[in-house]
Amino acid sequence: MRRLGKTNLYVNEVGFGGIPIQRVDENTVRKIIDELINQGINFIDTARGYTVSEEYLGKALENRREKFILATKSMARTYQGMKEDIEISLKNLNTSYIDLYQCHNVPYGENLDGAIKALLEAKEEGKIKHIGITSHSYEFLDELLDRNTIFETIQFPYNFIETKAEKLFAKAYEKEIGVICMKPLAGGALDNAKVALKYILNNPHVSVVIPGMASPEEVKINGSVKSGEYNDEELKYIEETRKVLDEDFCRRCGYCLPCTVGINIPGAFLFEGYYNRYNLKEWAVSRFKTLQVRPEECIECGECESRCPYNLKIIQKLKKVAETFKGI
Repeated sequence: MRRLGKTNLYVNEVGFGGIPIQRVDENTVRKIIDELINQGINFIDTARGYTVSEEYLGKALENRREKFILATKSMARTYQGMKEDIEISLKNLNTSYIDLYQCHNVPYGENLDGAIKALLEAKEEGKIKHIGITSHSYEFLDELLDRNTIFETIQFPYNFIETKAEKLFAKAYEKEIGVICMKPLAGGALDNAKVALKYILNNPHVSVVIPGMASPEEVKINGSVKSGEYNDEELKYIEETRKVLDEDFCRRCGYCLPCTVGINIPGAFLFEGYYNRYNLKEWAVSRFKTLQVRPEECIECGECESRCPYNLKIIQKLKKVAETFKGI
């Protein structure tokens, strides 16, 4: 068990990520919850944006809600929008309170004043216990940690391909801000969960890692992982995987932006990953449709590639995204 920052909540170091719940049925979710209890996993993370995830979890948690620390999150940025989402989450999760409610996927410079007002009111009313934030922007969270903040946890991607977060996590740990690690398998790019999770658990600044799980079998595998020394086979896997992905994996750092024609390049790559690696096709399509400029509108100016610190072949990768979502 690890302490979740100054919340004084103690969570199993491996938690449960609720994204894949969208592709299974209610009966499977009940079996997943059974296995979470068997494994001693007590932290569940979901979101308003994960379609049926909250609702399925709420039904499966009936009469055993107290065994878990529940976290969910909302993309709402206004007072009224956040207020409404909190009520929907409470109803969906079949609970009178939520342990951790998070502002979801906040980009650099976003105005959260209205959402924060609603969260603080809900906290005073006992509807939520703690307030957190998730983001893919390192710079945003780094600056946030330098200020007095209401946020008691941060959530950010981290795995042995995306290691930039290490300084951020150390800073959060020092300030007693809970650290929730998302994308532990690099959006499905890493195919050895045990090695990937062990890498994260070896970082003492991580409070909890939340791999997405869609079956009791995956819960058993992930729940068995502990921190510790790597054997030769594990070290070889890390080294070889890094060699393959270093030239092709988008870390969502944002240095490629702004695109000349306005394409959200990291977003396009993220949605393609959900479609092809997560097997969340319907959800990925709905997210892809939110892009204001489609990848096929790329004019191949090369400005993005000149700014990418990882020398990714962005133009080629955008063509792959365009082909994936062709006709949609």
